[in-house]
Amino acid sequence: MLKKLSGWLLLATTGMAFAEAKLEVSVEPASKALKENIEAYIGDLEDRDAEALRRYERAVKAQVEQASQALGYYHAEISTEVVEGDKPTLKVKVQRGQPVRLGVVNIEVRGPAAELKAFQFEPEPKLEPGARLDHSLYEGRKSDIQNAALRLGFFQGKFIEHALVIDPAANLADIHLVFDSGPRYLLGEVFFNDDSKINQDLLQRLVPFKAGEPYNSARVAKLTQNLQETGYFADVRVDASDKNASSTHIIPVQVTALPAKPRTMGVGFGYSTDVGVRGRFSWERHRVNRAGHKYGFDAELSAPRQNVTTWYQIPLTSPLSDHLRFFGGYERRELIDADTERATLGLQWQKQVKWDWQRIVGLRYEQEKFDFGGNTKKRTTEFLMPSVVFSKLKSDSPLDPSHGYRAQLDVRMAREGFLADADLVYVNALVKGLTTVADRHRFLGRFEIGAIDSNNYDKVPPSMRFFAGGDQSIRGYAFETLSPRDAEGNRIGGRYLLATSAEYQYGITDKWRVATFVDHGNSVDSWSDSMKTSAGIGVRWVSPIGPLRLDYAQPINDKDKGWRIHFSIGLELLRVS
Repeated sequence: MLKKLSGWLLLATTGMAFAEAKLEVSVEPASKALKENIEAYIGDLEDRDAEALRRYERAVKAQVEQASQALGYYHAEISTEVVEGDKPTLKVKVQRGQPVRLGVVNIEVRGPAAELKAFQFEPEPKLEPGARLDHSLYEGRKSDIQNAALRLGFFQGKFIEHALVIDPAANLADIHLVFDSGPRYLLGEVFFNDDSKINQDLLQRLVPFKAGEPYNSARVAKLTQNLQETGYFADVRVDASDKNASSTHIIPVQVTALPAKPRTMGVGFGYSTDVGVRGRFSWERHRVNRAGHKYGFDAELSAPRQNVTTWYQIPLTSPLSDHLRFFGGYERRELIDADTERATLGLQWQKQVKWDWQRIVGLRYEQEKFDFGGNTKKRTTEFLMPSVVFSKLKSDSPLDPSHGYRAQLDVRMAREGFLADADLVYVNALVKGLTTVADRHRFLGRFEIGAIDSNNYDKVPPSMRFFAGGDQSIRGYAFETLSPRDAEGNRIGGRYLLATSAEYQYGITDKWRVATFVDHGNSVDSWSDSMKTSAGIGVRWVSPIGPLRLDYAQPINDKDKGWRIHFSIGLELLRVS
């Protein structure tokens, strides 16, 4: 009997020990801000029982008083009560009283910093005379001034006056913040360690500032970023401390850059209903010599497409955004009704121009063997093509952006008789956009248009002709099945391309979304030819390797074709231009 009784007592004690205590806070007159601040100050009551809560009451009252005063309520009347039960409850009642309000507000920056925009803060109504005192706003403005000073090189700056004078009896508080910036420090020469294995001249071209410019921590951070992005270094340390400054307030910049391993490899995989399993392999030697030359190769494998490209790259004026690349490659593609083999040799000059646009000027020679239907002897064509590509990508996240866009224009030309079997003008333009409203509502748009002009279209190889249909084109149709046909019924690709899409996604959770969309376009030989339209629904999952997409699409024009499922996972593989 005693054993049973002790067991029950132990069980009851254990149950009481693990009962979660509750906190109830009421404020009169009601103030959501004060209530939330009190709850934040008290925190979690955890598994305290009623007796522990009673012992905790005194500490709670002190916390409530601090939380109230932080928001300007210096006359708050505080009462507490512990209510026993299955979940013991601590009730806190606050009569907040009249708040302390701001009287004199003097916030001033003196010295050279006063002329800078960073120290000219936007008016804050809650820091003006008559506003309720909020300690966090005072401390916040003080921190803003200090942080701006350190960020912009005013290392001798100090508050010659910083006081928050409170008179609870009069319900008034005065703010006095006077900051003397002192002189602004300057960035001096940049020195690199001798064992960086890169020419000093090349490294200096990566410095985003000139000696004698005013100090700015963003410029120092940009130097670190530039060096890291080259791929030359495993570790980069930039020392621009004011402790090393001269008597004239010039800071020498010392960079220690440790060389990276000269070679890296990359492997990637993906899947889509368009091409099945896709694999990509890359190999790169980051540093061939002290001039920063690079070389490598890329391979891309899928059932309908296999290609390998090798390249050699030489940095020019600006190593990160200006370089010359020589390349050669081989590609084999199996289209629905065509087989093609293409060999490429060329060079291109890539440079970042105004407004962050990438400009690629190139000259490439292509020789391609192809046939349609597999019933004819393979034809061979050659084209020497000067080209220019303009592209821009802006995104707030590389993996799953909420806002951003991509734009690209590709123009190629050839002249019959100059290592070309026909006159040719090829133009393709692509614009994609994405925006998110109220966190959950995502709107996506895509517009692609292309055209080919040639005096002998039969000589234009399949790799340059236009095909539509598939995951990234007109959903509801199989991959590259939308195309003009020849007399034997083979899909041979069109002279023109139009592919547009409008999509809406709704976020159910942070990782899951539902979608609805409409696609429109076709590959045609004349703009008067009919276009295709499809519509459907889909599901999106933001996986660790990128969005997984499952779409269910129905052609509107060809309802007899029925619904088609499109599925893809993994990052999009980069196309070799």
